[in-house]
Formats: sequence, structure tokens, C-alpha cells
Amino acid sequence: MEPNEEFLHCYILNRRGGAEEADSRSMRQWSKEQGVLWVHLDVSNEKSRDWLFDVSGVEAQVADAMLAEETRPRSFATDKGLLIVLRGVNTNPGEDPEDMVSIRILIEPDRIITSRRRRVLSVQDVRASLVSGNGPATPGEFLAALVERLADRIGDFVDNIEGRLGDAEGDVHTQDSATFRRTLGALRRQMASVRRFLAPQRDALDRLYRQPGTWLSDTETRYLREEADRITRYLEDLDLARERAVVLQEEFLGQLAQEQNARMYVLSVVAAIFLPLTFITGLLGMNVGGLPGLESPVGFLASIVVMIVAAIGLFAFFRWKRWL
Repeated sequence: MEPNEEFLHCYILNRRGGAEEADSRSMRQWSKEQGVLWVHLDVSNEKSRDWLFDVSGVEAQVADAMLAEETRPRSFATDKGLLIVLRGVNTNPGEDPEDMVSIRILIEPDRIITSRRRRVLSVQDVRASLVSGNGPATPGEFLAALVERLADRIGDFVDNIEGRLGDAEGDVHTQDSATFRRTLGALRRQMASVRRFLAPQRDALDRLYRQPGTWLSDTETRYLREEADRITRYLEDLDLARERAVVLQEEFLGQLAQEQNARMYVLSVVAAIFLPLTFITGLLGMNVGGLPGLESPVGFLASIVVMIVAAIGLFAFFRWKRWL
């Protein structure tokens, strides 16, 4: 097979759940009677960009959207099909899950073009299902399968967030305060980052089954509506988790304030007890004549007794007032 320098991979779907990998020659000779053509591009590859603009035949606006540096989930109808931009949780090894990856999908009646900047494991799942003969048969089914796998990973992320938040709720009274602040801060950042894209992704899926045209069958439209509802549930779960995190942070701050107040209370009591003792020692320490006890051999002992009696009396007064 000739190498495909323009594509990450290229397949011809046989409309029965399977696919055959296509090289450059067979891709150029492809006709819609052979099946559905699927081309997967890397937007950082210059040859992929040239192919999309010069050879693919897609509109310039669509090509720009598929190669954009920054993307936001959206969907709209083109002259030939549908363009959908979606986001997925970054499950690549060594990457942060909240650093969501983008996938752009152009759906036409007999052709699928997808592009990405970083690897999207959900695309690899669809590819594996096609190789095994259990994949999508039509472009609409391809879109539905890809959306489902993206949603599966988002659901796993939300479940992980909820589990970690539950652990944090159990550790709020036992864990070191610095460690707890870092843990809670990381959870809130991850929730905010993922939620930023989930809301527009839900809206993009909602618009899909309202688009005019015959790009999607009734079954595919219903399936996409279910996936949109699923994303809505995940969004609601994240909102609830965010509220739980806010309540947990308030509880943590209240606990810190209570501990600080307790320490300040102890210091205040100690300072109040030693205040008269400090006064007595300061008074008796003045370097002037006429101080009582200067010539008496028991003067120092008498001073000690006076200070002890004063401390005990003040302590008893605090206990009587229930300040201790």
C-alpha cells in the first residue's frame, strides 16, 4: 500500500459495519458506490492542511473551522452536510483530563472527514470497531458512535470527580489543611474546565437533530437526542459536585476559623492570668526606695505567694464565669 502522508488513516466503510483501509491510490479512485470514505487528519500536518483546502472540495469556511487552533463545541449545516466540533476528556497517558481534546467531524452522505490536533481515544475506539466488523454502517451512525464514546469518557471523569469529592468530604476533619486545600482546589479547577465545554457541547448536540436536511435518519436523530440528554445529566452532576465543593470549602474554612479561635482563646486566658503577675513583678521591680519587703528575709517568698494566690484567684474567677 502507498503511504498516506496527508492522513492519519483512511478507510472505506462497507456499510455493513466493517471497513477496509485505503492507501493514496485507492482513495483517489474511490467512488460512493464502494462505500463511505472516512479520512482522519492531523491539523498540525502541513500536507493535511493542503489536502483539505486544495483537494477535498470542502468550503473554505468549513476548512478553516476544521483547522482552527482554538475550538468551541458547535454544529451547523453546510451545503453538503453537517460540521460538528466536539470536545472530549483528555485520557491520553500523562495528560490532565480537564485539558479537553477537540475533534472536528464533517458528515456528508458518502464521506466523513475528521480532524484533530491531539490524539482522541474515542476515535481509536470507533476505528477498532470498524476493523473488527462491528462498527457504524453510515455517516450518521459514525457520528452517533463517536458521540457515545466521547460521552462514556466524560461519564467516567464525572464519576471519578464525585468519588474524589466524597473522599475529600470524609477527610475534611482529619487531613492536613495544606494537603486538603490543594486537593479541593484541583477538584474545583477540573470541574470548571470540563464544565466550560460541556454546556456548549450539549447545545451543539441539541441543534443537530433540529438541522434541516436529510443528513441523519430518524433513528440516528433519536440516538443523538439521547446522547444530548446524557451530556445534560453529566452537566447537572458537575453542577451538583461544584455546589458540594463550595459547601465543603465553607465547612473547611469554618473548621479553620474555629481552630484559630480556640487557640486565640487559650492565649487570651493565659495572658489574662499572667497580667496581674506581670503587674506585681513590675511594681516590685522598681528601683526606688520604700518598697515593701526589701529588708525582710521573707520578702521574696511573700511576693511569690501573692502572685500564686492572684493566679489561682483569677483562674477560679474564669471557671466561675464558665470562660474555661
